[in-house]
Amino acid sequence: MTTLDTSTPVAVPPKPAFTVNWVRLAPFLYTIGLFVIWEIGVRISGLPHTILPTPTRVFEAIIQYWSPIWKNSLQTLYTTVLGFLIAVVAGLGIGLFIGWSKTIYAGLYPIMVGFNAVPKVALVPILVIWFGIGTVPAVLTAFLISFFPIVVNVATGLATIEPETEDVLRALGAKKMDIMLKVGIPRSMPYFFGSLKVSITLAFVGSVVSETVASNSGLGNMMASAQSNFNVPLVFAGLLMLAFEGIVMYALMAWFEQRMTGWAHRSTMAN
Repeated sequence: MTTLDTSTPVAVPPKPAFTVNWVRLAPFLYTIGLFVIWEIGVRISGLPHTILPTPTRVFEAIIQYWSPIWKNSLQTLYTTVLGFLIAVVAGLGIGLFIGWSKTIYAGLYPIMVGFNAVPKVALVPILVIWFGIGTVPAVLTAFLISFFPIVVNVATGLATIEPETEDVLRALGAKKMDIMLKVGIPRSMPYFFGSLKVSITLAFVGSVVSETVASNSGLGNMMASAQSNFNVPLVFAGLLMLAFEGIVMYALMAWFEQRMTGWAHRSTMAN
């Protein structure tokens, strides 16, 4: 009978002192690469700054006009977030109402699609007539353009409950409200939080469109004024601020989605 010699320790490969997480670095590297290509392309082509400014010229404009950019950025963020929050409440409520019954779904869904097909920029003059020039039309435009994805996703989550699940619950004595609370609403939550990422970006579109047409403040108004003065670097500075705000809000919604519905994300994507 042989015995296993355990006196010799097993060699453990040393852990690397430093590893680079390329997945986390990728967004920053790609963004820097985009700015570098943009800078080189403009300098090689010789385009004037009134047509396409270089990133360095845009960043100089951000520093030069930082005070109005900061003030108008806060105004745009305020109108966007306020309109988005109204859209979340209204979209969730309407989505639950539409998904409650197949009859309601069939009756109201075409109306919702038709309303969403109307360009929201065409509604801005009507909002100005009703509420005047200012913050209210921007908030309402952000709301109108962002609540439809929430309604559609919540209603879809409720409408796609498996019939077998409903039959089993009814056989166990569950009522319509029980099915909605125990299965329907939890099932629609991944759809709901996923739609928030789409809606927040659309809310920025609504705010800027309204600020461009009917407002005395906000990034949309600032960019329109800069365009009329042929201050193209300031226009691009406003676009960069909009992009930054949109990325931050999108990341925030993605964080909420992961925190609230992480259980629904079971698949992984290879590097």
